Amino acid sequence: MGSASPRDHLMKLLEPVVSAEGLDLEDITVTQAGKRRLLRVIVDRDGGVSLDDVADVSQAVSTALDDTDAMGQAAYTLEVSSPGVDRPLTEPRHWRRAAKRLVKAELRDGTVVEGRVKTADESGVDLDVAGEPRRLGYEDLTRGRVQVEFRRIDDVDGDEG
Repeated sequence: MGSASPRDHLMKLLEPVVSAEGLDLEDITVTQAGKRRLLRVIVDRDGGVSLDDVADVSQAVSTALDDTDAMGQAAYTLEVSSPGVDRPLTEPRHWRRAAKRLVKAELRDGTVVEGRVKTADESGVDLDVAGEPRRLGYEDLTRGRVQVEFRRIDDVDGDEG
């Protein structure tokens, strides 16, 4: 069969580098930006990613790329960041990290459920849907999206004072 794509090659190269920094490698994209290429590395972990985390993993990724010449001789810009709120929830860890957040879940049967993530484990997610608990197995989900809220539930819990 065919050889691995450049993205697959970079994912395989950088996953252990990012993992060694205590982070998960979520995605890699390479796009043309004028005469240069832009390499975007998206990382995350439970509890979120700090600016220091981004700086540390950026240095480690840069070193790995320089040591292997994986990006070739042409100039490129490296950008390391955490996923945005619009990232689809497709993996158990994404759902777990969305605890307490309002989400819209798309189901395999074509229906959509909106609720607040209570918990998530390796087999599914527990939502509060209009005050009623609902368990969704990952086999029933296609994806989910965090809904933008101007005042999240944890803001309400700790604001009285």
